[in-house]
Amino acid sequence: MARTRNGKDGPTIIKKYANRRLYDTGRSSYVTLDDLCEMVKEGHDFVVQDAKTGNDITRSVLTQIIVDQESQGENLLPTNFLRTLIGFYGDKVQNFIPGYLEQTLDLFVKNQERMREQINKSFEGVRTMEGMFPGMTSLEELRRQNMEMFEKTLKMMTPFGTTYGQPSEDDKTKKPK
Repeated sequence: MARTRNGKDGPTIIKKYANRRLYDTGRSSYVTLDDLCEMVKEGHDFVVQDAKTGNDITRSVLTQIIVDQESQGENLLPTNFLRTLIGFYGDKVQNFIPGYLEQTLDLFVKNQERMREQINKSFEGVRTMEGMFPGMTSLEELRRQNMEMFEKTLKMMTPFGTTYGQPSEDDKTKKPK
């Protein structure tokens, strides 16, 4: 659920002036597109209005944030996706695309949250293993133990119990000819 920064009901109003400056009426201060980007990431709800006409221009400002992010190397939208999306403008299915994209993205976000929960549960299991196995204190320790086990397995599989790439004891005692 989106939050407001000003603590009031409803979204924060951001006014965009003719000089392209953005004014956050909730905090009574000017903001940048980067500030609005952070507000989106933090889940704050806002509406951008043209200061002169009062028209809602939120969509175009959010699109500008995406353009800025893409131009800074934060490539999220593949080129073929953008081409396909542009191809839908003026098409008969144009009216269905926004709803479809929104539903698909909502489903993706829900699945992502479930995945994060599963990962967190997995790490909780590793943390509880610390109590069961006192020698295991971190993922680094777990990695080290796995590496040791791998090396022991590799020794068993190489001829005469030598470590891969190292000479055997017999090879060490042989004199060069």
